[in-house]
Amino acid sequence: MRHSYATAALNAGVAVKVLSQRLGHADVGVTLRIYAHVLPGDDEAASDLAANAIFGATGL
Repeated sequence: MRHSYATAALNAGVAVKVLSQRLGHADVGVTLRIYAHVLPGDDEAASDLAANAIFGATGL
């Protein structure tokens, strides 16, 4: 149940730091080592967010 909860929370967009605290992990590194596989689209999402921040405001 715990792993399912954490996986669902990450997939829903809960911040890793928040999830780490809720799970009672000593630090975010523990959470990332266990659940990093759930976040494969983070690189693309980060790229999209940055592009929208740069180009979205200027209309380029």
